Amino acid sequence: MKEFTITIVETNNPAILKFDTNHFITKSNNYEYKDIDEAKNSPLAQQLFYLPFVKTVYISANFIALERFSIVEWDDVKDEVAQQLVEYLNSGEPVIFEDKDPKKVPATVYAESTPNPAVMKFVSNKTIVPTAFEFKNIDEAKDSELAKKLFHFPFVKEVFFDENYASVTKYEVADWNEVTFDIRELIRNFIADGLEVVSAESVVKKKAEAPKTQLQDANLDDTSKKIIDILEEYVKPAVASDGGNIMFKSYDKETKTVNVILQGACSGCPSSTYTLKNGIESMLKNMMADHVENVVAING
Repeated sequence: MKEFTITIVETNNPAILKFDTNHFITKSNNYEYKDIDEAKNSPLAQQLFYLPFVKTVYISANFIALERFSIVEWDDVKDEVAQQLVEYLNSGEPVIFEDKDPKKVPATVYAESTPNPAVMKFVSNKTIVPTAFEFKNIDEAKDSELAKKLFHFPFVKEVFFDENYASVTKYEVADWNEVTFDIRELIRNFIADGLEVVSAESVVKKKAEAPKTQLQDANLDDTSKKIIDILEEYVKPAVASDGGNIMFKSYDKETKTVNVILQGACSGCPSSTYTLKNGIESMLKNMMADHVENVVAING
């Protein structure tokens, strides 16, 4: 019988701690649970949710990652949690009740044009990633099997994933009328096979590097936080519907300049400058009084 040991690994997000295992604990799939009801197929996750500070449980092939509520600090409880995990794993109790014969899942994907003629948005009826991922080339896509497959098309320039869609940027050499079907079918089949769009390790790392909201950044001033609030509430939903994403980068108090990052269909879009100046900049000027004069975009 295998003897399990745990290695505690800190992440850039103080709320998330990883517990690496020396043996595989799932067959190949990765799981994320937000509460005990979601964890019906995982006795281990259910047990962890009885700890009052556990907010989210991630279980992958060779690690367990936990996100905590702010009622405790990891330094106070991490050793006890590690010990509990070691005891559970060495008891032989099941970690996950996994399907022995995974079947295809119903999946639909439709193509949707965007304001950027170089970008097509492929929308799924299922969530494909929990947070945004952008890949500029196949080397950046090492943790995404779907992105790597898309880059095997010679006309694919960039790939962007967010929630339930993929935005694909092409080179001018290709015509959407000729390549849309092939891309859509590749994405649909990949999702239908129940495959992992981005590795769980990469998802946990991304969440650890960037907390759910930038407002958690203690280094931000009040003006920056108000700007982020406006972008999140009024701008992000609109750009997401066009297959893109906008992120706050910085605010210069002296020049009253807001720097933002554009991703997906918004990156390099011919109409993005107009949208930036006549839409986002005007909105921030109106809502932020004398605090904002300019909005500058940095393509992701």
